[in-house]
Amino acid sequence: MKPFILASGSPRRKELLKQARYTFSIQTSDVDETVNPQLTPSEVVCELARKKAEAVAQNHPDAVVLGSDTVVVCNDQILGKPSDAAEAKAMLTSLSDRDHSVLTGVAICEKGEVTTFFEETVVHFYPLSEEDIDQYLETGEPFDKAGGYGIQGFGAYLVHSISGDYNTVVGLPLAKTMRELKRFNIHPNIDSP
Repeated sequence: MKPFILASGSPRRKELLKQARYTFSIQTSDVDETVNPQLTPSEVVCELARKKAEAVAQNHPDAVVLGSDTVVVCNDQILGKPSDAAEAKAMLTSLSDRDHSVLTGVAICEKGEVTTFFEETVVHFYPLSEEDIDQYLETGEPFDKAGGYGIQGFGAYLVHSISGDYNTVVGLPLAKTMRELKRFNIHPNIDSP
């Protein structure tokens, strides 16, 4: 069986692949995440996913490497990870009582061949009071997540509805990823518990 590597330190991506019963190792990449400002959000997530996968693949030429990147988009603005509480509060205020998109790009790399794709999910937040936002900030969740929230944690409280793949919002569109991994002859270990 060829080695399968996740090029991400994200505990959420790790958990999704484990949940799907893949056997893999983790090797984080330290790539420059600067991208051309002319790129669309879908191009940004695919480009960053590709950079991460290729950086790890250089050191593991016999492995299949998966890289991924997630962004939140509101009013055509990409919302990255907030740098502090004030920025997180501003992001959450801007998302209150409205739709925004979450895009996750995926790149799968093997022996120089790279496949990239992205999925987009539309999320609608409840109206958020200042108290709601402050309470959420106290959880500490917003600071390592694009858009300043995590749907899989306490942040579920903020979300009224979604249209699309829930796992895209978590950080890896699992169904589409599994189908693509099959093309690289990477399969779940269905015998594992």
